[in-house]
Amino acid sequence: MASTIDAGATASRVRERAMGAWLLACCGVLLALVMLGGATRLTESGLSIVDWRPVTGVLPPLDAQAWQAEFDRYRDSPQYATVNRGMALSEFKLIFWYEYAHRLLARLLGLVFALPLLWFWWRGWIAPPLRWKLLGVLALGAVQGYMGWYMVKSGLVDIPRVSQYRLAAHLSLALLVYAAMLWLALQLRWPVADSGRRRRGSVAALLVLVGATIVIGAFVAGLRAGLGYNTFPLMAGQWVPDGLLALKPAWRNLFENPTTVQFTHRCLALTTLALIVLLWLRMLRAGLDRGQRLALHAVLAMGLVQVGLGIATLLWRVPVLLGTLHQGGAVLLLSAVLVLAHRGVPAR
Repeated sequence: MASTIDAGATASRVRERAMGAWLLACCGVLLALVMLGGATRLTESGLSIVDWRPVTGVLPPLDAQAWQAEFDRYRDSPQYATVNRGMALSEFKLIFWYEYAHRLLARLLGLVFALPLLWFWWRGWIAPPLRWKLLGVLALGAVQGYMGWYMVKSGLVDIPRVSQYRLAAHLSLALLVYAAMLWLALQLRWPVADSGRRRRGSVAALLVLVGATIVIGAFVAGLRAGLGYNTFPLMAGQWVPDGLLALKPAWRNLFENPTTVQFTHRCLALTTLALIVLLWLRMLRAGLDRGQRLALHAVLAMGLVQVGLGIATLLWRVPVLLGTLHQGGAVLLLSAVLVLAHRGVPAR
């Protein structure tokens, strides 16, 4: 009887680890998707495909006639009229491939998540409580797909630039899906039993700060606020620049005033790094197991790298490579904090 129970428990752990590996693979694809989305935005390629065809859009133009038809549709867009007038077909193909790759990878992520989900479900591997969580992630992914098109639509009328509000919503949803998948993967592959000695309050506060910094960073990107005040730590020679409350009502400045948005992003980033350093110093004096220590060091390392990437991106006026790495770094920092939260903070 005991051997039968042990065999059943072993089989259950194998299944859980397999599902955890699947979710980690989905996280890897989503990380690549977020970074490709950053590159697409920085190259101003996101408005190159002016329609949304979830099924037929899988295939790119396959001959000269199809390319010309795609280019003609783009030439009717505000971006072509006001930004890229006179663009040659060869130039259009470059920005098209960025956006096409971004959409194709998003479809691939849907398949990478949905097909194994169906297989695991059919095999009876998924416990009832986990089923609802995975269905919730799937639903969020579907909403995220529509949000991407809803964002693009905002740049196809009058002003050839996507709404910073929709961009922030698009990125926030992507990170919510990522965080949910990573958390489930951690629970499945490396379960940690809760005890009275573990508390996560400090790490939860850090997680909120990281999330807020990333969301405000999306507004920086949407307003192209990184192209101004390309010095650090001062902005136009001041610690607190003029014009922070230029818009009325005052709340609009946080989301629509490039000066305020960049200033807020800087403050949040530095506050986040300060909290990371304080948490690192405090936890080093606590009793940490090997997993907690590695997670703690990873958070500090990624915090320093991410702030460094942010400063470099600003000083070099947002080159595509640095901007893309900065966006990817945000996801990796979020990942490190989630791992630390999963491992737990020992009470002292």
